[in-house]
Amino acid sequence: MKVSIIMGAYNTAPTLPVSIESILQQTYKDWELIICDDCSKDNTYEVALSYAKNYSNIRVIRNEKNSRLAYSLNHCLQYAQGEYVARMDADDFCLPDRLAKQVAFLDTHPEFAVVGGGVMLFDGKVVKKTIFNPEEPKKEFLARGVPFFHPTIMMRKSVYDILEGYWVSDRTKRGQDYDMWFRFYAKGFRGYNLQEPLLRYHDSLSDYAKKSSWDMTWGATKTIWLGFRVCKMPLRFYPWVLKPIVSWLLPKKLIYIIHNKKHNGKEN
Repeated sequence: MKVSIIMGAYNTAPTLPVSIESILQQTYKDWELIICDDCSKDNTYEVALSYAKNYSNIRVIRNEKNSRLAYSLNHCLQYAQGEYVARMDADDFCLPDRLAKQVAFLDTHPEFAVVGGGVMLFDGKVVKKTIFNPEEPKKEFLARGVPFFHPTIMMRKSVYDILEGYWVSDRTKRGQDYDMWFRFYAKGFRGYNLQEPLLRYHDSLSDYAKKSSWDMTWGATKTIWLGFRVCKMPLRFYPWVLKPIVSWLLPKKLIYIIHNKKHNGKEN
C-alpha cells in the first residue's frame, strides 16, 4: 500500500458521499481510505459503512466518545499502512489527479517531508477563488498562518511517526495542524506546495462561526506562543501571538470578508 488517506468525520452525512466519490475517482489507485467517525449525531457512520461494504480499501473506525479531530486523526494513523499519508476532510472534494501528482513529487524529491497544494474555496454553491501558499515556506511564515493547507497535504508516514502525530489537548481542539507545523519545522523538516489546486475546500461564513469561541481563541494563542518558542522565532515576530485575539474581537462577517479579499499566499 503506497498511500493512506486519513479522514475525521463528524455530522457530515450530507457531504461525505461526494468527498468519498472524489477519492474513488482518483487516477492513482494504490490507496486506502481510513474514516474515523467521531460519534456523529446524524447517520455519518452508516454512510461511511455503506462504502466500506463495497470497497475493500475503505476502512471505517469509530471513537468511543466524541474526541475532536486531533484524536480522530491519530486514531486513523494507528491503522495506516501506506508509505505516504494524505489528509482529507469529509466536506471537501479532491481533483482527480491529486494523489498522482503528490506521489510523483514525493517519489522524486526525497529532501521534502510533505507536499501540499492550492485550494479552490467553495461556499457550498460556487467556487469563489483559488488560493496558494508559497512553494517552499520557511518557518518564519508561521507568523502569518499555516504554511500548508491541511486537507491538501501528503506526508511521509515516517515523518508523522517522528512527530508523534497530532497533539491532543484543549488548546488543539482546533488548529491541530498549526501545532504540528511548529513541531515539523523545529525538527528541521522541509515541505513544498504545488502551485496548482488539489481540491475544492469548503469555506463559508458558518465555518468561521465554529471557530469563534473564546476557548478556541485562547487555545490558538497558546499554540502560537509555544510554537514560537520551540521554533526559536526572532523576537520581532512575537506580536503575532495576539493575532487570534484580535480576530476574535472583530465581527466574524468582517473576518470572512477580509479572508476573501486577502489570504496567506497568492491568488490565482
